[in-house]
Amino acid sequence: MDNLIDLRSDTVTRPTPEMRRAMATAEVGDDVFGDDPTVNALQEYAAELLGKEAGLFVPTGSMGNQVALGALARPGDEVVCEAGAHFLHYEGGSVAAHLGLMMRPLEGEAGVITSDQVASVVRTGTEHNPHTAVVAMENTHNAAGGRIFPIDEARAVSKVARDRGVSLHMDGARLFNAQAATGTAASEWASCVDTLTFCFSKGLGAPVGSMVVGPSDVLSESHRLRKRLGGGMRQAGVIAAAARVALETGPERLHEDHSNARRLAEALAAMNPSAVDLGAVDTNMVYADVGVFGTTGAQVSAALRREGILTLGSEGPVMRLVTHRDVSSDEIETAVSALQKVLI
Repeated sequence: MDNLIDLRSDTVTRPTPEMRRAMATAEVGDDVFGDDPTVNALQEYAAELLGKEAGLFVPTGSMGNQVALGALARPGDEVVCEAGAHFLHYEGGSVAAHLGLMMRPLEGEAGVITSDQVASVVRTGTEHNPHTAVVAMENTHNAAGGRIFPIDEARAVSKVARDRGVSLHMDGARLFNAQAATGTAASEWASCVDTLTFCFSKGLGAPVGSMVVGPSDVLSESHRLRKRLGGGMRQAGVIAAAARVALETGPERLHEDHSNARRLAEALAAMNPSAVDLGAVDTNMVYADVGVFGTTGAQVSAALRREGILTLGSEGPVMRLVTHRDVSSDEIETAVSALQKVLI
């Protein structure tokens, strides 16, 4: 697939030469015993970067969300989240199956729930209803097209929850895209929540891994849950080394992905202004309505593949394109030409 331009997701990136060198020379130990120096250093670095007491390296973001939520809530408790939340729809029902938690989805605007919405649904102190244990935010929001959770609203949601004794979690799989787009430090969003997960293998470009950060006592419970879920790794420094390189070098170049996504969006809008809401392209994702061209996402994706372009298309009118470090600006122009050929 090396000759294809892959716009399906930012998870498809390959490790850079610097990452491969770091992996080959990493100091390792048994991480289940807490003896892997490379993992320990990564956890400390991530926690300091986000302004938290501790970090926990996990294989995936899905596991990160589970071990964070499971440490903040008990079975039968309620988690308030946006209706399109990734852990609600796209993580295999794991929060319900493994943790026994109930979801209270709220219809947000562009993936954002408001402090007023949260204030209206929090339930505490009655035996008749599930106890609202956690309010969760997603930043950037995948299903909303990579939209950013505004920092002022995050602070307002945080105050409402904390005033009511409710914990907060942020699924920040693509948090550093929000940082790159706004100039707001990732630690500012982290300060709004108790626990936060972010992913090394999306825009940052590492081959595997996610990080959970939060208070030491909470992450101690998360560590126990990681083991229960099968996430205890041994000589994990090999992959932690690549994650460290990704975290140190990845954020500074994410604006390039955003520019490439904007180019794709503007090209689609030039073909038909109704195909893309340009105001909704905050970061590195473009959700296009190809129904305005009289076709479906799946049909367009199939046609683009014949042109050497990989995308994700639904059986309905929606097609998704995601930019990342392995797609150059020249390749974006090739993709634009292919879109014009297929759609016009």
